[in-house]
Order: sequence, then C-alpha cells, then structure tokens
Amino acid sequence: MRRALLEGDVNYKVARQFTEEIRKKAIGKDVAKSLNPGQVFIKIVYDELQELLGGKTSELDLAQAIPNVIMIAGLQGSGKTTFAAKLANHFKSKGHYPLLVACDVHRPAAIDQLETLGQQIDIPVYSERGVSAVDIARRSIDFARKNARDIAIIDTAGRLHVDEEMMREAEEVRSAVSPHQILFVVDSMTGQDAVNTAQEFNKRLDFNGVVLTKLDGDARGGAALSIRSVVQKPIKFVSLGEKLDQLEVFHPDRMSSRILGMGDVVTLVEKVQQQVDEKKAEKLEQRLRRNEFTLEDFRDQLKEIKKMGPLKDVLSMIPGVSGAVRNATIDDKALTRIEAMINSMTISEREKPHIIDGRRRKRIAAGSGTTVQDINRLLKQFSEMQRMFKSLSKGKRRLGVR
Repeated sequence: MRRALLEGDVNYKVARQFTEEIRKKAIGKDVAKSLNPGQVFIKIVYDELQELLGGKTSELDLAQAIPNVIMIAGLQGSGKTTFAAKLANHFKSKGHYPLLVACDVHRPAAIDQLETLGQQIDIPVYSERGVSAVDIARRSIDFARKNARDIAIIDTAGRLHVDEEMMREAEEVRSAVSPHQILFVVDSMTGQDAVNTAQEFNKRLDFNGVVLTKLDGDARGGAALSIRSVVQKPIKFVSLGEKLDQLEVFHPDRMSSRILGMGDVVTLVEKVQQQVDEKKAEKLEQRLRRNEFTLEDFRDQLKEIKKMGPLKDVLSMIPGVSGAVRNATIDDKALTRIEAMINSMTISEREKPHIIDGRRRKRIAAGSGTTVQDINRLLKQFSEMQRMFKSLSKGKRRLGVR
C-alpha cells in the first residue's frame, strides 16, 4: 500500500504515517460473520482516507460584507485564472453577482485571458493597464460596491517557482483589500513538490483553503492526501477540466471512493440532475413503456450524455467500472460520429429505421462522413436496444407494474 501511495505522488512522510495508522487499526480487528477480512480492511482504509482528507465537506463561507473578497494565489500554470472564472460562474449559478479582478499584471495576456473568460460567462472583469496590482485590487472594491457586485474574486500573479517578488506582491494585495478568503490553487500533477509550494504559500499568506486543478479522481489523489495532511487546511474545490462548469466542491468521502476505485455515484447523480431536463426524461420514460423509442430519442440522449463531460470521467464514477477505465482509451468522438449518422437521416428514417435500405445507407454514410459498415453497426445495435426495451416493458406488465 505504501508503494502504491508513493506511486500516486503521496508525500513519503504522509504515506508512512497513513500505512502505520492502518496497521494499528487492522491488526486484531474482529470480522463479522457476514463479511470477510478483505471487506473489513477496505472499510478501515476508506475511513482513514476520509479522515485524512478532512473528514467532512468544508464549504466556502461567505462573510456578511459587501463585497465578499476572495483572493486567488498560486504558481504560474496552476490554473489560477481559469479557476477564478469557474468560481465566478459557480457563484453566479447560486444567485450571486460576482466581479472578476485582473491583478496579474506580469504575465503577458493574463488580463486578456480573464476578460475573455468573463465574456464567456457574462461576468464583468475589472482591469487596468499600466497600473500596479495593489492599486487595481484596491480600486476594484469601490467598483464592486458601486456596481452592486456582492463577490470580488481577485486573480493574482504567479511565477514558475516560489520567489520573493511574487510573495511580497501577494502580501501587499492581501494588506490592501483584507480578503475574507484566500484560496491556494495547485496543479495536482506537480506531485510531491505540491506540498513544498503549499507550505511556502501558507507560511506567507496563511490561506483558508486549497483548490486542486487537473484532478481526475483516482489517478491524482496523492496531491489531495499530501497537502491536506501537511498544511492542515481544507480542500475547498476540485477543478476537473477546461470547461467553465467543471468545478466541484471537494467531498472527502467521494474522493476516498474514487481513490479506492469504488466510483462516485453521488457526484454522477448530481451531474445528471444538473444536465437532464426532468420533463423530457418523463416523456422519454413513457415512450419507452409504449415501445416507441426512436433514433431521434437516442440522439437526444447522446446530447445529454455529452453535456456531462468526457465519457471516461462519467464512467469512472460508476462502481466497478472506474478501475476498468482507468488506463483505457475511450473515444468521445464515437458519440459525435453516431450523432452525425442520425443527423444525416430523414425524420421518417429516424422514426422507422426498418425502411433504411442499401441505397439509403450509402446516402447516410456519405452525408455523415462514415462508412456503410458503420451505419449497419448502428442500426443493428439500435435494433437490439429496442428488443431489450420491449422485453423489459413486457416483463413489467406481467408483474403488474404501471
């Protein structure tokens, strides 16, 4: 286990301490008759992981002040600017009126990047050229008050490594605006060095929480374990991709499940609830019951799945599947190709696939940039799906299910 933790970029001191705790709790543990030792051991590891990751979810507390000031700090390339936009989008979805503040005056095009991201999510960005970061931060607070913005998110400058100039500027910005929350953003792919960087930033800024970017669950759990254990600050958010809606509140119990390959059903359900139109889902259920599921319905379902993010990420949340897809190559373009094939059909063909003869198959293949073999495969798979839905529907009727 220690070797596996080290390979997952867990700090060696944390790995040693963790395995020692597991040893103490596992040796001599009674095993209930309904369980086997392996199951009990997994439960011990799961509980210890959850405790090490913070025990419970740590929400980002907002103060009563207007505006709430949240300062974002971290190294260059850690994903600070993108996270700032994601956080603003997160608050906007909850009914707040955030303001983004561009205080990275050193990196070329950093201000332009934040302004572009702000336009994408329709959130204003306060920026000035040729002015110090401290002055921009100070003036942004007045701007937020005058424009009824209840949250100001300040994106600060980073460097490729920790240096005195960067830290001093961050301290000056903090002194100028007295932020209610300071979030340290770290690229989880930096491995063991993430701990050293976190310690240095915490020493100088005393941040309130950690944000892990580029975290894909079970493959990068090491940084989460290490930072939480060493700096003793809660992990607040997990950033999973480039899209501005790919931000999750960090849940220790869910991360423990992912690290152990047990999936993350709760997050999967939340994603479905966010993306799926309930009225459409009810109509689809009725169509399935009446055995009226068409290629049009199938295409609509593909669109819903694509909204949930990369297919590999979705599958990794399903218990029993996460381990199998960890190193697998899953082509998201396959869904796009299926969608293109269905789009190349007429409405009649989508509703009645049995009318698609050889001539029509050639036309659909040419229109979608695929082959006749691809069309044949799609129609065969869809036919099997219809038979399955039909048999399920008959089974429910026999059981008296309405």
